[in-house]
Amino acid sequence: MIGLERKVLVMKVTVNGRAMHYRTVDYGARDNVVRLIDQRLLPHQFKIVELRSFEQTAAAIRDMTVRGAGAIGATAAYGLAQGLRQFSGKNQAEFDLWTQRVYDTLKSTRPTAVDLVNAMDQVRARMQTGRTVAERKALAMAAARAFAEEQVNQCRAIGEHGARLIRSGTRILTHCNAGWLAFVDVGSATAPFYAAQERGIKFHVFCDETRPRLQGAALTAWELYQQGISHQVIADNAAGHLMQRGEIDLVIVGSDRVVARTGEIANKIGTYTKAVLAARHRIPFYVAIPLSTIDWELRNGRQIPIEERDQEEVLGAWGAADNGRRQWVRTANPGSSACNPAFDVTPPELVTGIITPVGIFKPGELWGKRRKLGIQNAVK
Repeated sequence: MIGLERKVLVMKVTVNGRAMHYRTVDYGARDNVVRLIDQRLLPHQFKIVELRSFEQTAAAIRDMTVRGAGAIGATAAYGLAQGLRQFSGKNQAEFDLWTQRVYDTLKSTRPTAVDLVNAMDQVRARMQTGRTVAERKALAMAAARAFAEEQVNQCRAIGEHGARLIRSGTRILTHCNAGWLAFVDVGSATAPFYAAQERGIKFHVFCDETRPRLQGAALTAWELYQQGISHQVIADNAAGHLMQRGEIDLVIVGSDRVVARTGEIANKIGTYTKAVLAARHRIPFYVAIPLSTIDWELRNGRQIPIEERDQEEVLGAWGAADNGRRQWVRTANPGSSACNPAFDVTPPELVTGIITPVGIFKPGELWGKRRKLGIQNAVK
């Protein structure tokens, strides 16, 4: 992970007293390693891990060393290219079988976010033009890098479009983490924040804690603190109270999958609740996404696979002890079990608009705008 100098929307982290620009996901070609910020350790420790095989990369996606739709997509793209470089033979048929094995291993890690599959499908499509195993490996790596770079560009564009929604004094609610930690850089829901900050606009962000993994309290709040953006962490159940008192003007969240045909939104559990509350109080509710988050295949939101995670996440919490050591503490009644769906689906009538890299659309407009949104061939 290297420090980079940019003039637009530069996400910096202060490590050992020095502010540096880090990408959430990166790749080292010389050693064939995928490099990630270990998000399980934040906000208490900033650490970069190096993954030396596609199996390790898949495990990092599964155990949420890396999380967030875009970051998972980029990690899977790099992981696929990484896995192909692990193949040592030259036989095309054997290489094709190996490619499918790597693809299936990565695909099985997180079922709800569609960016993971879309990213790997882009890599596979690009590499098919290669005539030899060596050419296909090289094309796969180029395609993975292109996906990561394009995602950064799209997040910056999201910021430019979304910043128009933020005025001086705007009080914004966001849920979970759809920031640069959830992408390669910049983020989706946070991109308008950073663009507005660049323009000198003063505003305030309420970060839902986002039970059970606390991505809002641990990650979004950490990001905003690093960037010097005014913010407060609130309990998940506090949003309705603040809305009722007129203390929230705007809601911007991310998404892990948007069904293009219907405009339904799959995002971190609790998003649907916030959308209902926002509609009740007539507060604009926006969803910010790159194009890789759009699902052009599913017929409706009921077909979205909703990930069920370990009940331990609900029955306790991770934190840092006084000695800095990370530990899990049970908070629930001993002997009780838990239900832990990781995502929910928000219907389109509760969504004011979807902020994309090419503009802001009503949920029902996506299917009709598919050519503008990058779909060149007709989708039946």
